Amino acid sequence: MPETDLPLDQLRTYLPDRQEPADFDAFWAATLAEARSHDRPAEFTPHDARLSEVRVYDVRFPGYNGDPVAGWLLVPAAARTPRPCVVGYLGYGGGRGFPYEWLTWPAAGYVHLLMDTRGQGGSLQPGATGDPHGSAGSSSPGMVTRGIQRPEDYYYRRVFTDAVRAVDAARAHPAVDRERIVLAGGSQGGGIALAAAALADGVRAAVIDQPSLCHYRRALSVVEGNAYREIWTYLRTHRDQVEQVFTTLSYFDGVNFAARATAPALFAVGLMDDICPPSTVFAAHNHYAGPKDIRVWPYNRHEGGGQHQVVHQLDFLRSVLGEVS
Repeated sequence: MPETDLPLDQLRTYLPDRQEPADFDAFWAATLAEARSHDRPAEFTPHDARLSEVRVYDVRFPGYNGDPVAGWLLVPAAARTPRPCVVGYLGYGGGRGFPYEWLTWPAAGYVHLLMDTRGQGGSLQPGATGDPHGSAGSSSPGMVTRGIQRPEDYYYRRVFTDAVRAVDAARAHPAVDRERIVLAGGSQGGGIALAAAALADGVRAAVIDQPSLCHYRRALSVVEGNAYREIWTYLRTHRDQVEQVFTTLSYFDGVNFAARATAPALFAVGLMDDICPPSTVFAAHNHYAGPKDIRVWPYNRHEGGGQHQVVHQLDFLRSVLGEVS
């Protein structure tokens, strides 16, 4: 498909105004404080994944409201001292799947904690985490409009809280170097990583590919794909709730999190992306408060750089963290 968004020279300087509620920081501070009041320790149960070079653990840690969140922890078998850890977040619809799907980071020498996304895992890889919290209002099919009437009830309040608690869980494992935590994700996972980069303490780096959940008004005016479709489907029916919905979304907009994130970050974008439009990715990148770079893939859609991007990610982490040891 041809490019349908702004030209690249305009994207590089695209810095839209942020729509941010006055109590944004207080909202998230209270949310995380409540979650951390559930101080049950993370559980790491050895799992036989038939992988001789990686030690695998089935993970359960307390997320939002203390709800159990699943994951995998993969540790290079050769590791004798704590290693840097990449905390990974999944794209929309995906679950934690199987350990052998996530071998890139441990093969490069990093510990890898992959977080399951609550309530998902029914359309791509299988998941193992439910979402026991309902919504007081209606929603369109999918997860993105659940509880969208109020920020306190919104689905991504729970997911972003889980993401921060995943960082806490990673730090609790003796194989992890607590001072070298990296966040990684693409699409929905990129949006989650962006939020966690702003909300979690002491993150050293972030790799963020084609993040969704950013610059919602612009996204809804440019594309109709995937998660954004659910929002405009809801608004098409609930015509009287437009401002109410965008007020809720302002608490979860990656652009607002980007303005608070300071760890070095590597972004990626596909200029023909019809799922997460380039202007929304550049809006987050250009507002990002820390050192940053972005890899542009002119002829790619939502897949972005694919495996080509992994090379840049590995080089980036080596430059930020040094050699793995």
